[in-house]
Amino acid sequence: MPRTPSLTQVSTVDGAALAAQSPIVFLHIPKTAGQTIHNALAAMVGRKHVSPIRTHTQAQGAQARQMPEGYALYSGHIDWTELDRLPKGRFTFTVLRDPRERIASFYFFLLKEAEALDAEALNQPQNYGKKLILQRSAEDYFFGGPDHFKTFILDHYDNFYTSYLATRKMRGRPELKDLSIADRIAQARANAAQIDRIYPISGLGGLERDIAGRFGGQISVAETYHNAGPMAREQSRWPKLLNRMATDQGRAALEAFAAADLELMSSLGVAL
Repeated sequence: MPRTPSLTQVSTVDGAALAAQSPIVFLHIPKTAGQTIHNALAAMVGRKHVSPIRTHTQAQGAQARQMPEGYALYSGHIDWTELDRLPKGRFTFTVLRDPRERIASFYFFLLKEAEALDAEALNQPQNYGKKLILQRSAEDYFFGGPDHFKTFILDHYDNFYTSYLATRKMRGRPELKDLSIADRIAQARANAAQIDRIYPISGLGGLERDIAGRFGGQISVAETYHNAGPMAREQSRWPKLLNRMATDQGRAALEAFAAADLELMSSLGVAL
């Protein structure tokens, strides 16, 4: 059974000292157990020491920062172009999972959310993608939408690890359009050297140990899941998504959405 952190499993640290000397930076890639990790770290450092910027869309305007000064924890779907502006003692990490499972988990998570919305909510502009996921077959959802939605699909599903690491941006994929796949992976690997730890989702016990050793805090994140999708954690989602594709061409195109990420993970030594 998943573990739920208790008061004895989460110990606190001096959030003010961390903010000044060694903030924690969690680069949260969607559908990689990030909410669980965020909640545990936020409890450890104290909520007032957590940056309010949780998504890259919250930072607006020329002067807006995604990593504003003075916080002990930066955590979310954020760009990391400002990383070098933080104190040098910072600890930066991210979590990867099998990219095929991430794609499928993201799809089924959005499908579940869409099914819970009524007709009025589905017609709201912010739920356009959820409306499409209900109206279209899986193949049409990924490859048959209007051009602006195809851009959304590519930005969020097409070898996301590679584009995120290569550009340091959540939606940086267009910046790579003139690079070969090999060059994109090489750029991602070079930038990955700026990240202290890249954990496989199956190895979150290593994160627990690193937090304890580095900060003296105790968190419980291994086998603890918040914001989980509609399927059991151990159940593979990828075959179910492939079965929803109508053609071999569609299945091959979806496989291509993970090919560079699989190569990148292998080159970084991150287990599936």
